Amino acid sequence: MSPEYKIIKTSWKEDRQALSQVRRKVFIEEQKVPEELEWDEFDETSHHVLALDSQNNPIGTGRIKPDGQIGRMAVLKNWRNKSVGKAILEELLKIAIRSNYPETYLHAQLTAIKFYEKSGFIVNSDEFMDAGIPHKTMIKRFVN
Repeated sequence: MSPEYKIIKTSWKEDRQALSQVRRKVFIEEQKVPEELEWDEFDETSHHVLALDSQNNPIGTGRIKPDGQIGRMAVLKNWRNKSVGKAILEELLKIAIRSNYPETYLHAQLTAIKFYEKSGFIVNSDEFMDAGIPHKTMIKRFVN
């Protein structure tokens, strides 16, 4: 982890405002995802990870749902390519392993496939559209 930022495990109940602030900026404002598609019932039951800068401002987020699906990974534009996303993903994978999931999966935007492949995910589907953005399902199996 970098001294410029830290990664914390949290919940929707504890840090809803910070988590939603990052997701609003990245998904709704930047990527034009319709707001009604961004928020769902899984926020309440998922494990969340939050990246904070040295002044504790939210800069990135991700979640893992009870079924092991990783999603809602977002990093503010000026923090991209600084390993923040990698650190968030590593923390989510630790949660999956501690939760004894045999595997985890995600729906990756096509532009993010290489990022996830570096962490051992493999493409497991044909291309599909989600919120108007092309995606593929990716899976990572854990060795017990």
